[in-house]
Amino acid sequence: MQPRIMYIERKTDGLRGKGRIGLVSFSKTGKTLYYDNRELVPTGSYPLKANYYDNETLEDFWISGPKKDGKDSLFSGLIEIDDDIREEYWLKVRKQPENVSLKSFKSPGKPKSEREKIEKGLRRRQMDNGWMPD
Repeated sequence: MQPRIMYIERKTDGLRGKGRIGLVSFSKTGKTLYYDNRELVPTGSYPLKANYYDNETLEDFWISGPKKDGKDSLFSGLIEIDDDIREEYWLKVRKQPENVSLKSFKSPGKPKSEREKIEKGLRRRQMDNGWMPD
């Protein structure tokens, strides 16, 4: 598979994390992803907070195709764009040639109703799995 521009968010704080737009490579099967010297493998479950994890560090990631409207992150936050794909991102994905020089943008995040639905699902799954906070 050809490398593809993707939204990559490292989930450092539960549902929140630092997001960026970057070029992701794929394994021959298309299941394992490679970005920033990391091997990212699918979680193998129904994703709510993360759909991939770093095979070495076990850090959680959310990886998806970039949104044309810039609403990539779950919560409002600054999204950085890798220099090697910045021009292509602004021209082909966002179709905003006037922004080609921007190295980041503020994502408004998902609507509150959608965030609440995701958070409720995460809490339900944690209860089903017997997880209880300390």
